[in-house]
Amino acid sequence: MGKGDRKTAKGKRYNASYGNARPHAAVTKAAGTAAAPVVKKAAGKSVAKKAVKKTAA
Repeated sequence: MGKGDRKTAKGKRYNASYGNARPHAAVTKAAGTAAAPVVKKAAGKSVAKKAVKKTAA
């Protein structure tokens, strides 16, 4: 179990591959970073749309 073992994280790093032992998502997203803040809409400024009546042709 070392560099050549593709089932270990060390082997995945050596072979430059990803898998269960070395998930790709952990590499792209840094640990401990917060997600982008969610912008909430103002509750008092909701605009209601008029209902459009469809006529039969």
